This record gives sequence, C-alpha cells and structure tokens, in this order.
Amino acid sequence: MSKKTVSLFLAAMMLLCCVPVFAEGGITVTDMAGREVTLAAPATRIVVLMPSDCECLFAIGAGGAIVGRGTYCNYPAETAEITEVKTGAELNLEEVLALNPDLIVMTKMAQTEEQVKALAETAPVLVTDAQTLEDTYDCLTLLGRVTGKEAEAEKVIQDMKDRIAAVAEKAQESGMTVYFETTPLEFGWGLYSAGKGNFMDEIGTLCGLKNIFGDVEEGGGWPVVSEEDVIAADPDWIVTIDSNGMGDTDAAAVILAREGWKDMKAVKEGHVVIVGSDEFSRPGPRLADAAEELYRLVYEAEAEKPAA
Repeated sequence: MSKKTVSLFLAAMMLLCCVPVFAEGGITVTDMAGREVTLAAPATRIVVLMPSDCECLFAIGAGGAIVGRGTYCNYPAETAEITEVKTGAELNLEEVLALNPDLIVMTKMAQTEEQVKALAETAPVLVTDAQTLEDTYDCLTLLGRVTGKEAEAEKVIQDMKDRIAAVAEKAQESGMTVYFETTPLEFGWGLYSAGKGNFMDEIGTLCGLKNIFGDVEEGGGWPVVSEEDVIAADPDWIVTIDSNGMGDTDAAAVILAREGWKDMKAVKEGHVVIVGSDEFSRPGPRLADAAEELYRLVYEAEAEKPAA
C-alpha cells in the first residue's frame, strides 16, 4: 500500500470518527411556531429581540451568551452593556447578522414570517410564542435546551410554580371581579385588556379574582374593549400597568378622574391599583413576582377595611 493511499485511508478514518461527535453534540428542537431548528452545539452567541426571552435567558444562566439584544430588553441591569439592535418593523437584518450569532431568538407576535425566513438563511432562528403560564414554562424549557441549560431552566420553572401555587393556596376564591387595563384610553388607541386564558387572566384567577373579560378570545387574548362594557361590568378592582408610557403621569389618578367612571365600585372604594408593567406584561420568570404583587395589593387592602 502506497504512502498516499495510507494517508487517504487515515484521513477518511479521522473524518468518520468526527461524525458521531457532531451527532452527539447537535441539538434539534421544535420551536413555538412549529419549526424544526437544529444547532451544531449549545448556542454561545445569541441575538435576542424581545424582553421576555431576554429575561428567560438571564434567569437560566445563559445571559453571558447574548451578544445582541432588542431595543426594549432592559432587565436585568446587565443588558445595558449588550449591543442594542432594532426590533419589530424597524428590524435591520444586516445589523443582527453583523453580530455573527449562532442563534437568533424572536417572538411570533413581534416579527413577520418574512423576517424569520430572511434571518434563518444565515443563522438558526428560534421563534417563541408564550401566551399562558404553561407556554412560559415551555419557553424556558426550549431556551434551556438550545443553550445547554436544561437543569437550570427546570429549576427556574419549579421555583415559579411553587411561588404561584403558594399565592393560589392563600387566595382561594374571593368572589371579587377585576378589570385589567393594558393600554389606557388616553392613548387614543382604544382600551386594551386581558382576555381569555392569557397569563394576566390566569394570574387574576390564581389570586381569586374573576376577570370581567375572561371569556373574550378576540385579539389573541388581548381584546379591545369599550368604556361602556367596563362601566357596565362594574368591577371590584381595576388593575393598570404603571405609567402606561405616560411619563410621570399617575395612571391610577387618570382612571379615577375619568368622566363616567366615578360611580364604579372600584373607583369609589379606591380599588384602582398600579402594577409593575414589565412583571405583568412579559411572559417570563417575573410572572411569579406579578402574582405575589397582585395578591398583596388586593388582600392587604381588604384586610385594612374597617369591620362592618
């Protein structure tokens, strides 16, 4: 056998030996848009476009792998040191790809199919779509798999479940109703609320409250509602997101001052509360904080009521 033949044989054997290593190190998952996504190894250079996914990555210990983050990714504080990229309609493909990511994480709601397809031609794209608490757990599991942080993700999920279960156990059924306002009337876009089955609706239920729009499915669970419907439902509680983008304006004070709302139970009894926007509006680990905060706001106020 010639030296050349021996060399070719050895090279072939070395190549074959490498194949099982690649197979064992490869990761294939089905994302939340039903797409099959394959990575050669756990992601180490991630561009994450939405705040909820960014929080999930940090929570499972994969924050160090993020090399680019979307405009509104602001938690935890370390995100400020990460290169910012535009998101949504302003997404710039070249800006994202210039960061040489080995994984791009984006949500179904915020990005178009065309944007996903264009980016996927260069790097693996993982699409998330968490609308419920269970979806949030699934998202954490998915991100744990693609980053090699499965055990850490499971720990975060269990902690969330334990804390949320503790709230539910304390709350029981109160018989009180709640209206969630996610976008204020004053924006001129219409009143947006939480509808059937989304994580905000679930948190209200866990806290023993009945969502007045809990049977509405329109808008993907985030319906536009009318003032007339809110007033007619006359909820015991009104929960609004802090400031709602209105700068230093007190969102609760704005609601309390609305014409036609002053005879509502929640307004007359001062049951209009502001909750943390990011905690309540992002399907991530801080939903456990949201449940605890809502429980505290409602039941501490009830405990302070004078005896009849």
